[in-house]
This record gives sequence, C-alpha cells and structure tokens, in this order.
Amino acid sequence: MNIALIGYGKMGKAIEEIALQRGHTVPLKLDIDNATEFTKENLDKCDVAIEFTSPHSAVENILKCIDAGIPLVCGSTGWLERWDEVKKACESKNGAFLYASNYSVGVNIFFEVNKKLAALMNQHADYDVSMVEIHHTQKKDAPSGTAITLAEQILENIGRKNNWVNTTTVKPSELSIISERIDPAPGTHIIKYSSPIDDIEITHTAHNRTGFATGAVLAAEFLKGKKGIFSMKEVLGF
Repeated sequence: MNIALIGYGKMGKAIEEIALQRGHTVPLKLDIDNATEFTKENLDKCDVAIEFTSPHSAVENILKCIDAGIPLVCGSTGWLERWDEVKKACESKNGAFLYASNYSVGVNIFFEVNKKLAALMNQHADYDVSMVEIHHTQKKDAPSGTAITLAEQILENIGRKNNWVNTTTVKPSELSIISERIDPAPGTHIIKYSSPIDDIEITHTAHNRTGFATGAVLAAEFLKGKKGIFSMKEVLGF
C-alpha cells in the first residue's frame, strides 16, 4: 500500500517507520517545507493518506484530501468545532475518512474501561471525578483530544456532571481537567474518583509514540478501498 504522510514531524516519522516495517511504501511526505507538493496529482499516486499536523491546518488538509478523492486517516486534534463541515464534505464527495483523538490500541481499550467505570460510578454520588492529562511542551492544544474524549464519555454516563472545564473547580456539576505540559512526556491520562472513604484511579501512560503510530497504520490498512466515515471502534472491532 502506498501511503501519503501529511505532517512529517516526530509523529510522521514514527508512522513512516511502522509503515515500512509492515511492508508499505511512503512515496509522499508533506510538511511545511514542501507544501507546494500537496497536489491531487501527487495524492493520486497513493492509496491512503495519514494526516498529523496541527489544529490550525487540519481542516484545510482534510478538505483537500476529500476533494482529491483519497481516503484519509486524521490524527490532528483541536479542530472538532468544524466536524459538521468535514462530515458534509466527505458525504457529498462519497469519500472515506477516519478520525480518532488517539490511535493507540491501549488508549482505545482505556476508552472502553472509562465508559464502564463511569457507568458504575453514576449511582455513587459520594465520589467526585476529576482528570489530569500530561503531555510534552510542543503539544498545541489543551486539553488533549484524548482527554476531551474521556471527558465526554464521563459526561454521557454520570448524570451529575454537565460539562468539563480546563481548570480546577468546586462546582459539583463540572468535571475538572488539569492539563500539564512536561517534557518529554508522550501522553498520560489519569481519571480519579475520590470520596471521603477512598479513591479509585485509572491511568494510561504512553511510553513512546509507537502505539499511536501503529494504530494509525492499522487504521490506514482498514480504510483502503472503503467509503464512509469511521473511527477506531470499527478498526478494532469494539
């Protein structure tokens, strides 16, 4: 499979390494230094594209790929206020698009654990829930896309929580997310339920980018030849 990489920073290079290990080729590597090569002609040489850039450039990149008719796996976060625009474009072009806030297999299992624990804790109002997420200092969005996904799962399952805030809070209806930026942390997410009697805590800690990169390549393998909008739930069969 020929893969186009849109974004060739640390994550792009990690994805390239995994893709090559799995027998794929990467004929197109796009970054700010060669943006003029981001053309339909070059994309047509590839079977699928993987996009990891920034919140500010993601939607433009997504729409260019959809217009070019290339299936796209997107890992950029911080742009979801424009989700409806992307969804409409993909549907109108009969395209193929897969988005996840986190491509790590371990994180996606953690998502399922988070939903189950939140559902169990819904009936125990003496426990308050909060979250801490830790990433490297180059991460441009806060809270992380993964933290937002975890928070939304908690809000869906715990009726006493109405919204999340990216700070500490004393309001019982708010879910606190504390964002810390510390090098070289690739990503840690901690969800804590606290009561006067005890605490319950679940944690996912990434040791490196390999898990994210592997998941992105698995997603690209899944997306090739398909039409529609997908997530890692379909890739992993959850």
